[in-house]
Amino acid sequence: MTWKKANIIIDGQKMEVPAPDIISASRSTDIPAFYADWFFHRLETGYSVWNNPFNGKKSYISYRNTRFIVFWSKNPKPLLPYLPILKERGIGCYIQFTLNDYEEDGLETGVPPLTERIETFRTLSDILGKEAVIWRFDPLILTDNISVDTLIEKIERVGTEIHNCTEKLVFSFADIDSYRKVKANMTDSGIPYHEWNKEKMEELAGKLTVLNRNRGWNLELATCGENLDLGKYRISRNRCIDGDLIARLAWKDKELMSALGVIIQEMPSPAFFDMNDLPYGAVILPGNKYFVSNHKKDPGQRTSCGCMAAKDIGEYNTCPHLCEYCYANSSKKSAIMNWEMHRQNPMAETITGK
Repeated sequence: MTWKKANIIIDGQKMEVPAPDIISASRSTDIPAFYADWFFHRLETGYSVWNNPFNGKKSYISYRNTRFIVFWSKNPKPLLPYLPILKERGIGCYIQFTLNDYEEDGLETGVPPLTERIETFRTLSDILGKEAVIWRFDPLILTDNISVDTLIEKIERVGTEIHNCTEKLVFSFADIDSYRKVKANMTDSGIPYHEWNKEKMEELAGKLTVLNRNRGWNLELATCGENLDLGKYRISRNRCIDGDLIARLAWKDKELMSALGVIIQEMPSPAFFDMNDLPYGAVILPGNKYFVSNHKKDPGQRTSCGCMAAKDIGEYNTCPHLCEYCYANSSKKSAIMNWEMHRQNPMAETITGK
């Protein structure tokens, strides 16, 4: 992806660096939960540094052109006092909020109590609007003690509390054996996990669709990064960084719409209006306006991933939630070590303070 460029001054030297419109914060770690202070300090400073996990090289990222941020978190409560800053700067956002119910299963011992996370979800929905807080029950994990029916019960328990606070439920099926370090971590922690197969996936999908309908939630259901087509259950493939949702939330931002290639148009005259007159892919907006979907998938992502391009500023091995199934930490030891390094230098250019 070719980003816009901006100049920053480092140690008296001018540098031209990428200045993306859209930031992902972050697939690689939980920035809202642990690094909110750092992130907003770097936003104010105007740049941060990202360490490439493959070659160790540093990349500088300017926030001069940032118009929208997609946050990912299991505990975005520390983000709450910073939301007015985004509003003042004219930066839009939405939150991928992973709200699982594994309290009794030893899978997420580092997250706050479920009741507290539910309250945070409701608060964010009140502030940002329910379209901007996306519920993720992710990943779905099978163990000796967690069956498909158990997972449906867990989803129902959480959904009963928050279904009016969101528009979408996103999920994925844990693929533990495909990740050597995840498999080792689960085994070392004594978690008696089971792998998913097509039959179990479809069983879950069918029961989830029935639950969604029978409880009157009417949430949009979507999978994240799954190859299996569950369209017959009215379950779509998600776009976690979604150009259409960004346009829905930030359509008044002319600069951002220009960057996305989105054209905001007036609806036809009410006297002659018929929904069938709108072009295919039309998304209706407030104020008698609409736009036509112009979402472009990031070719650098997996085939089953529908995300558009955005610059992710997180780093692996930095999340101290220490969830047993985490793919972003190679080990709990490395995550704790990097977290301690951050705490020693919390406003450094990089998350880790290095």
